[in-house]
Amino acid sequence: MEALFERGAIIRNLESLGEKNLPFRMSKHSQYHSRGGYFLVDFYAPPTVISNFLDHLSRDTDIIRPTILKHEEEKRPETSCTGMVPPNLEEKFRTRKRK
Repeated sequence: MEALFERGAIIRNLESLGEKNLPFRMSKHSQYHSRGGYFLVDFYAPPTVISNFLDHLSRDTDIIRPTILKHEEEKRPETSCTGMVPPNLEEKFRTRKRK
């Protein structure tokens, strides 16, 4: 969390999924691991920060396999002004036959 704050990220949510068996035995930092703690961190950061942050996570001895997934933001429906009538775009862009 500190590393994210230092790089200017905004943390939205932190969720611990607990300790579980890993899908297979993994080796990291000259140690073998068969169990690991799973965490989900929802954060917002500029794309330029991600590669630097992944490098930091790969050097951390407490992290076995870091993964960052891009989460698309929900698009909010645009609200239209009630006082204006939207133009009929089909009529506007309909091709006219030449005589």
